[in-house]
Amino acid sequence: MESSSKLPLHLCHVHKLSIFINRTHIFFHSIALVFLLYYRASFFFFQDTTKTKATTLAWLLVFVSEIFLSFEWLLSQSFRWRPVSRTTFPERLPGDDKLPAVDVFICTADPEKEPTVGVMNTVLSAMAMDYPPEKLYVYLSDDGGAAVTLKGMREAWRFAKWWLPFCRRYGIKCRAPEAYFSAEEEDSDFGGSEFIQEREDIKEKYEAFKKRVGEKATVGDTKSRLGRDHPAVIEVIQETSSDDAIQENETKNMPLLVYVSREKRPSHPHHFKAGALNVLLRVSGVISNSPYMLGLDCDMHCHDPSSARQAMCFHLDPKISPSLALVQFPQKFHNISNNDIYDSQLRSIFWLLWQGFDGVGGPCVSGSGYYIKRLSLCSNSIHEDGDPMKLRQSFGPSNEFIKSLHQKKKPDMLIHRKKALLNEAQLLASCAFENGTEWGKEVGFMYGSVLEDYFTGFRLHCKGWISVYCNPPRPQFLGSGITNLDEFLVQLTRWTSGLVDVAISKFCPLVYGPLKTYTFVQSMCYADLALFPIFYFLPLWCFATIPQLCLLNGIPLYPEVSNSYFIVFSFVFLSSISKHLYEVLSTGFTFRHWINEQRIWMMKSVTSHLYGSWDAFMKKIGMREASFFPTNKVDDVEQLKRYNMGVFDFQTSILFLAPMAALVILNMASFAVGISRVIFLGELDKFFIQVFIPFYVILMNYPIVEGMLIRKDRGRIPPSVTLLSAIISLIFYFLGSIIFI
Repeated sequence: MESSSKLPLHLCHVHKLSIFINRTHIFFHSIALVFLLYYRASFFFFQDTTKTKATTLAWLLVFVSEIFLSFEWLLSQSFRWRPVSRTTFPERLPGDDKLPAVDVFICTADPEKEPTVGVMNTVLSAMAMDYPPEKLYVYLSDDGGAAVTLKGMREAWRFAKWWLPFCRRYGIKCRAPEAYFSAEEEDSDFGGSEFIQEREDIKEKYEAFKKRVGEKATVGDTKSRLGRDHPAVIEVIQETSSDDAIQENETKNMPLLVYVSREKRPSHPHHFKAGALNVLLRVSGVISNSPYMLGLDCDMHCHDPSSARQAMCFHLDPKISPSLALVQFPQKFHNISNNDIYDSQLRSIFWLLWQGFDGVGGPCVSGSGYYIKRLSLCSNSIHEDGDPMKLRQSFGPSNEFIKSLHQKKKPDMLIHRKKALLNEAQLLASCAFENGTEWGKEVGFMYGSVLEDYFTGFRLHCKGWISVYCNPPRPQFLGSGITNLDEFLVQLTRWTSGLVDVAISKFCPLVYGPLKTYTFVQSMCYADLALFPIFYFLPLWCFATIPQLCLLNGIPLYPEVSNSYFIVFSFVFLSSISKHLYEVLSTGFTFRHWINEQRIWMMKSVTSHLYGSWDAFMKKIGMREASFFPTNKVDDVEQLKRYNMGVFDFQTSILFLAPMAALVILNMASFAVGISRVIFLGELDKFFIQVFIPFYVILMNYPIVEGMLIRKDRGRIPPSVTLLSAIISLIFYFLGSIIFI
C-alpha cells in the first residue's frame, strides 16, 4: 500500500464541460457583437437623408455605450476561460509537530456597528480551531481603541477555558458559541447524558459571559478613544486564576491571545484596514512570527475548525509552495434569506468568478478567510535574499522586527523578555513608524485604496506569486450578510471607490499587469474588477434615458423588425440573459435569483457605481479624502422582517432613491408613449426595441414602482422622493426635447 506521504495533499479539477460551453458562447456572442457594432458604426459613414445633428448625437451616445458594454463583456469572459475546483486531503498532512504555526488576524473598528459579543464569537471560534494550540496565535486589531473591546477580550479568554476543552472533547464542528447554541442539529452526533449536562453548563456560562460583556458595553466605553486620536495599546491576554473544575493541562492548552490597538493621530494617515493589518503584521513578527496568517473580518467566524489544515494542504505541497502566496476560502453568510433580494451572498463572485480566477493564476485577497504566507508580504520578490541595509530602509528602524524577518522560529517569549518585546511592539504600532519606509508601497498590505485586499492581491501576483481558491462543501467561515438596501448601496459605493482608485492609478491592470501577472488572462480578470463600475454606470445611464427620450420625440435608434440586423440585436440580448440564467441555475440557484441579480445590477449601476466612481475621481484630483464606513452588523428588526419576506426596504438616502425612481418614472412615461405610437400610428415595426427597453426596465424594477405607488409601510419610497423624482424626470424630458429635436 502506498504511504500517505507520497499521496497528493490536494487535487485540481478542470471543468472541461464548462470550458466548452463558455468558449462556444464567447465565439458566437463575439461574432454578433461585431455585426452590432458594424451596424452602429455604418450610420456615421453612409449618407442618410433623415440624419440630423440631434439624431447623430443620440446614435453616438448609444454607440459609445455599446462599445463600453462590449469591452466589459470581453474582459469578464476571462473569468470563464478556465474554471477549476479543488479537493483537499487534510488526513494526509504530517503530524502536528511538523505543522507550521499560524497567526490569526481579526479586525474590528467600531463597537457600536460591530457588537462586542459578535466580535468575541469570532475570536473564540479562531481559538478553538482544530490545530495545535501551541502553534496558534490570535490577534485582534481594535481600530476604534474602545475599552469595551479590550474588556471583552479578557472575558473571552476566561470563557475560552471552558469552551475549548468542550469543543475538543466532543469534536464540535461549529465552534462559535452563538452559532453552535442556535443550531440544535449539531447535537445529533451525541446522545449521552454526560454530554447533555455539560452542554447545558457551558450554555449557562456562555449566557453569563454575554451578560458580562453586555454590561461592560452599557456602562463602559463603547466609543473610540477620541476616534482617530488615541495611543497604542497592546496586551497579551492572560488569566492567572483558574477554576477548580477545569483540569490544569486543559487550562494551559490554549492559543496565545493578543489585543492590539494601534496609535492613531489626526496628523498621520491611518490607511484604513490596510494600516491596521500592517500593524498586526509587525507586532506579530516580534511576538509569534508565524510563517502563515489567517485574515478574518470580525463578523466572519470559523464555521469549520479544519480550515487551517485544509489550507496547509496547499502551503505544504512542495510543488507549488515556493510560489504560493495565499489560499482563499469563500465568504458565506448565515443570515441570507431564500429570496436574497439584495444578492448579499455574492453568488457570482464565490460560486463562479473565483473558480475561473483560480484557473488562470489564482484569485486576489478577498477581504476575509484567506491564509497568506508572511514571506509574500515581507519580501520585494520571492527570490530576494534580504540585504540588511535594504531591509531597514524598507521595514523601519526596529531591530527586533528586522531579526524576525530572518529567523524561522518564533521569538523568545520568556518572562524576562516579554516586557521588552511588548515595548518593541508599542513602537511597531506607533503612527509614525512607517514614515520613510516601504510599508504599504512594496511590503505589507498595499495602501492607496480603501479596497486593500484587491490591491494587495494584484501586487502580489505582479511580483510572481500565485494563489488558489478552495471551496469545500461545508462553509469554512460564516459571516453576517447585508439585509437592507441602504447598507448594501453604501458598501457597494465604498467598494466601487476602491476599485476605481486602482483603475485610474499607475497600477491600472490593463497597463501595469499584462507582462507581470501569472497569465495575461489573469490581468484581464483584475482589469474587469477594476473597470466594471465605470463600464456599467455610464452605459446604463445612457440606456435608461437616451432610447426613451428619443422614443418620446419619435427618433428611431434601432433596426426595424423587418431589418436583418434586428436579429443581431435580439441575439445579443437573448444570448446575454440566457447565459446569465444558465450560470445562475448551474450553480444551484433559482430563476428568482436570476431576476434579483438583474434587478440589483440595475440599481447599483445607476447609484453605487456612479457615486463610487465619482468619489475616486475626486480623490484623484485632490478634491476630497477617502472615506471608510464599516458595515453595520446590528440588525433592525423591521428591516430584517421585510428582507426575509422578500420586500425591498427603501429607507435609504435620497441620493440613492431619487436616481432610481426618476429613471423608472421616465421609462414608465416613454413606455406609455411607445404603446400609443404602436396602437394609433402603427409604428411597432419601427420602434419595437425602443418600446421593449422601457418595458424590460419597468419589469425588472417593479419593486420601485410598488414602493412609489402601492405600498404604505415604512419601507416604501416616501411621497416627497417620488415627487422629486417626477420633477427630475420632467427635467430629463425637457432637456431631451431641446437636444433631440
